Amino acid sequence: MTALPTTLAPPARSLVAMPDEDLPARFAAGDDRALRDAYDEFGAIVFSYCARSLAARADAEDATQQTFVAAWQGRARFEPDRGSLAGWLLGIARHKVADVVRASVRRDDLVGRQSAVLTDDATGASDAVLDRLVVARALHALPDEQRRVIELAFFDDLTHTQIAQVLELPLGTVKSHVRRGLLRLRSGLQEVDR
Repeated sequence: MTALPTTLAPPARSLVAMPDEDLPARFAAGDDRALRDAYDEFGAIVFSYCARSLAARADAEDATQQTFVAAWQGRARFEPDRGSLAGWLLGIARHKVADVVRASVRRDDLVGRQSAVLTDDATGASDAVLDRLVVARALHALPDEQRRVIELAFFDDLTHTQIAQVLELPLGTVKSHVRRGLLRLRSGLQEVDR
């Protein structure tokens, strides 16, 4: 596979260069040189779109590179008779820009949550940690099969029927394990509370 250039500055195109009529077909066929030619031909358009859509130049460069990598990896899905290579690349670029924006939002959200936890008072944070430890200890005190059923029900959010299928247990046994396990947990947590 032909490597993309390490710096993704938009390629300079000559005004006298003629478009390569065979490029879409060569690209779809997997011709190694076609990737480089596609970047030379359409890299500026893709980069321009990414730069207009994203605030940071580095993000635009990353999205441009991801676009060409994804296009090359998915070239078997490109059908030259159904549309232009430039349009197909811009469609991929649109998805890559959306991925960068979503990642940025998730990153900002995570930073916001972390700062909220850090600004929370030390007592509240330590109480939450202590509560988690107490619950984990009470869960650990349950018999293995009951603990596994409780974990699947409350941490993995599975229904009783799904738990029965996963653990290959009768549905009635699963329901009994949930009921007895919760009663034991409540009893264990009440002992700690005293």
